[in-house]
Amino acid sequence: MTDFLGVSESLTGRRWVGPDVETSRAAEQLAQDTALPPALCAVLARRGVSAGEAESFLEPKLVDLLPDPRSIKDMEVAAGRFLQAVKSRQRIAVFADYDVDGGTSAALLITWLRQMNLQATLYVPDRIDEGYGPNEAAMADLARAHDLIICVDCGTLSHGPIAAAKGADVVVLDHHLGGETLPDCVAVVNPNRQDESGDLAHLCAASVVFLMLVEANRQMREADGTRGPDLMAMLDLVALGTVADVAPLIGVNRALVRQGLKVMARRNRPGVVALSDVSRMDSAPNSYHLGFLLGPRVNAGGRIGQADLGARLLSTSDPAEAEALAARLDELNTERRDIEASVRAAAMAQAEERGLDAPLVWAAGEGWHPGVVGIVASRLKEATNRPAVVIGLEDGEGKGSGRSISGVDLGASIQKLAAEGLLIKGGGHKMAAGLSVAQDQLEPAMERLSELLAKQGAGDAGPADLKLDSLLMPTGATVDLINDIDKAGPFGAGAAAPRFAFPDVEIRFTKRVGDSHLKLTFGDGFGARIDAIAFGAYDTPLGPALESHGGARFHLAGRLEINTWGGRQSVQLRLEDAARA
Repeated sequence: MTDFLGVSESLTGRRWVGPDVETSRAAEQLAQDTALPPALCAVLARRGVSAGEAESFLEPKLVDLLPDPRSIKDMEVAAGRFLQAVKSRQRIAVFADYDVDGGTSAALLITWLRQMNLQATLYVPDRIDEGYGPNEAAMADLARAHDLIICVDCGTLSHGPIAAAKGADVVVLDHHLGGETLPDCVAVVNPNRQDESGDLAHLCAASVVFLMLVEANRQMREADGTRGPDLMAMLDLVALGTVADVAPLIGVNRALVRQGLKVMARRNRPGVVALSDVSRMDSAPNSYHLGFLLGPRVNAGGRIGQADLGARLLSTSDPAEAEALAARLDELNTERRDIEASVRAAAMAQAEERGLDAPLVWAAGEGWHPGVVGIVASRLKEATNRPAVVIGLEDGEGKGSGRSISGVDLGASIQKLAAEGLLIKGGGHKMAAGLSVAQDQLEPAMERLSELLAKQGAGDAGPADLKLDSLLMPTGATVDLINDIDKAGPFGAGAAAPRFAFPDVEIRFTKRVGDSHLKLTFGDGFGARIDAIAFGAYDTPLGPALESHGGARFHLAGRLEINTWGGRQSVQLRLEDAARA
């Protein structure tokens, strides 16, 4: 494969890789057959979309893509038991994980039940005191006061805690990797059970809960013609859970998020409105907003504050309560960023000392806050293009979190490690996992994990190549083109936002912004100019090289976005890399 534009090593040390010959030909054919813009055709060709599929891909309809809920094992039983509790006015508790997927899953159930004039009890375990998932004490307490406990985004591996829920029925709605046996309860609805086909393995827990509610509404209609609550109005929660949990935006996920963003734009949910306002969102919501503005704030309660704040915010119908909860989560998110920065610096220094070219990059430290180790693991993964695990140690035990790279199943390896007795417990999914480990087992556990990941090819990756979709000239980069390309979205995990290269351009203006960002304007010498922003440019050689360009010409690469200022829209390049022309 030849280097795109001949760039074998950019200013950030990366190789530029363009589409292969087959994809380029498919893009050209697509442009001829559909008359769509060539840049959009390049994006569609990368996704394997044919001319005959282009129209339906650009306008995905949920009705065409939503799977039959009954195709997931135990779904009919789960929905039936849920409706029995509703009909008999039984006491229902929702046991939710403390992250965004858990919070949105809980909010879906609580909102649905409220519209049926039932109040559910919300229980979210404390990350530090109780850890992930159901625990025996909490489940026993809930069972004494409730008839039905629904575990969302957790529970698939919780044999002991579910057995402790004596006197109450338990239903699990989850998506984490299942073990060889399932807990003894009414139903375990999980597309990642070992006896499932794997066709819906990309669903997050919020989507599983949504499908259960689809099935519940169906059963109600079939039984007596009753219409259940409006599920389409709840898709904003499904979209937020999907994006924040980094579920791949493919198949039905893409349609769920696309429709959910439209619902969110109507600003009907008090919690999401308050969260959007405190996040200073000034445009229609997109997947970036969900993943980087809203998601981290919902997560902040579970990370360093009160674990149930996010779920309470998303499920409240009171605007005043929503404003107060959103303000508190915003404060906690600022505090979380400060804690994260400290842990990240220490973890990176330790990982560098250990070596960044192994199949696994890991770090552990005394007193590192358990609420930020997952974020720091993400930062290590991004910096090294390796699976990363970060662990906080306290009283002889470590609690950690890991993040993986494409093609390497971290959750399965962590689960194997737990089965081998090297971990106290551990589990997750392909791209993310959690674990607890005795401090005296830390080194052998990480060594074994590195071996397991190496067998999957984790140590073979070099610095991440920069994958580019197409060349684009400044005159061709228009607001209309960006709007057209957005129809191929939403973009995120499993569906990378398209990157374009602008070849042989001149830098017309540069300005340093803050400590590490760079603003610039570039053009092709024929009148067209585009503004660009490079975040963190001065953390790499990119900023200094472009600022002191001395009239040299560059190839620039990044993602296109629309900048709205004073009611006027203009094209902006989110600059990610550059190379001397």
